[in-house]
Formats: sequence, C-alpha cells, structure tokens
Amino acid sequence: MRSTSAAEPVDLAALRAHLERLAARGQTATYQEVAQALGLRPPHTIHRLTLALEELLAADAAAGRPLLAAVVVSRSRGGLPAPGFFARLRALGLYAGADAGAPAAARHRELLAEVFARHRASGTEGGEG
Repeated sequence: MRSTSAAEPVDLAALRAHLERLAARGQTATYQEVAQALGLRPPHTIHRLTLALEELLAADAAAGRPLLAAVVVSRSRGGLPAPGFFARLRALGLYAGADAGAPAAARHRELLAEVFARHRASGTEGGEG
C-alpha cells in the first residue's frame, strides 16, 4: 500500500478493507503488522492506528456490525487487544470487565468469533452487509 506522511490520518476505508481481508481468512494481526500493511510511518504510528481502530469500533457498534477492530491484537498482551480496546468497549456499554485476564480473553474470543463468522460467511473481502 502507499506510504502516508506523519500528518495524514489513517485511511479508515483502507483499514476496514485490510481488516475484512484478515477476518475472511480467520486471522488476527498485531498493531505493528497492520501499521506496516497500511504503509504508516512515524511519528506516532501506533497511536494514530489506535485512534482509527477506536473510530472503526464505534462505527461498527453503532451500526450493529461485528467489531472488526477485534482482529488487531498486541503480541505483548498474549494476543489480546490493547487496554484502550476494552476501555472503548466499556464506554460503549459492550463490556464491563477488566483489560486483561480471563474475562477479557473470553470477551475477545466472542468478538472474534462474531467477526470471523460474519466475514467468512459473506465471503467478502472489502464488502460489508
């Protein structure tokens, strides 16, 4: 994908399309892997990606869609999303637990199952229903 300058926000359409392709294959990716796939460059690469993921999460929740942002995980957190993901879920009223541990892992598994089922079933890479 094309490179973006530090001043450019993350392209939400490109982010959604990339995450839909991952979901259609039943895969997760780390924040770093997604940033690289989108051609994001410093400074604040992961921070900008995180802001975009939070925007995507809120949009999916508002539309009643599975939460595509769940496919982005942190290697250092054992395959869970960053704490901000769970904070956003709490703010949206979609989760009441901690950022780590068994409750977070269980909720993340549920969200991933919904995302994978939706995107595998639709057979779309970039389409959404």
